[in-house]
Amino acid sequence: MEMITIPVSIPKNMIPYIELKDNGFTFEQNAMLLYPLIQNLIISHGKAAEILGVRKWDLIEFYNKMGIPYLNQSPEELDEEIAGFAKLKEKRTV
Repeated sequence: MEMITIPVSIPKNMIPYIELKDNGFTFEQNAMLLYPLIQNLIISHGKAAEILGVRKWDLIEFYNKMGIPYLNQSPEELDEEIAGFAKLKEKRTV
């Protein structure tokens, strides 16, 4: 994966908590930078994984370990969505 360096402004008090060397922490930083784009539906998990050079499932597992669920819907919302898909499927087969 080709990398570039860009300047990033952070609060000075964060410096002790930021890894300045690449000890595998770059993936975590980049994944967390991409998450708001996923959350705001700008890119998909698959696109983010492609950007990071990992498998989609590995990225989903990383976010899960960070406490960020892949599905953020309530069971009721998920049931409604499944019912909606079932209705669409019925219309396509008629």
